[in-house]
Amino acid sequence: MKFFALSLLWWTSLIHAEEIGRVDTAFKLLGANHSIVVEAFDDPKVQGVSCHLSRAKTGGIKGSLGIAEDTSDASIACRQVGPVSFNDKLKQGERVFTKKTSLIFKSMQVVRFYDSKRNTLVYLVYSDKIIDGSPKNALSTVPIMPWK
Repeated sequence: MKFFALSLLWWTSLIHAEEIGRVDTAFKLLGANHSIVVEAFDDPKVQGVSCHLSRAKTGGIKGSLGIAEDTSDASIACRQVGPVSFNDKLKQGERVFTKKTSLIFKSMQVVRFYDSKRNTLVYLVYSDKIIDGSPKNALSTVPIMPWK
C-alpha cells in the first residue's frame, strides 16, 4: 500500500503542468480552435530548474471531446531559476514530464540527461506511440551555475 501511495505521488508530479497561455492557430466553426499551448513545469528531482513547453493542441469537435490526436510538434526551454540541488539520484533518460496527446496510444514525453563532463542538465521533448513514434524532437540545456 505504501508503495502504491508513493508511486501515485511520483506519477502526479510527472503530469502536473501549469498552463501559462495559448494562441489560436486555426478557426474551427464547431468546437475549440486549433491552438498552441504554453505550459510550465518544475523538474521533480532537481530544485531550481523550471521548463516551459509549447505544444500543438487539436481543436474541432474531436479535440473538444478529447478524442483527437495532437500533432508531435513541441518546443522546450528550461532554465535555472534558483540554486540547483538534487532531491534524489538522477537517472539518465529519466522521464520528468508526460502529457497524453491522444485518447489512448500517443503521449508527449520530456526526459532528462545529466552531462557530468559539462555539469549540464539536458532536457529532450519527443512524442511516442505504442507502435510508431515520431522523430520530431526539441532539446534544452541547463548549465548548472552558482546562484547568487
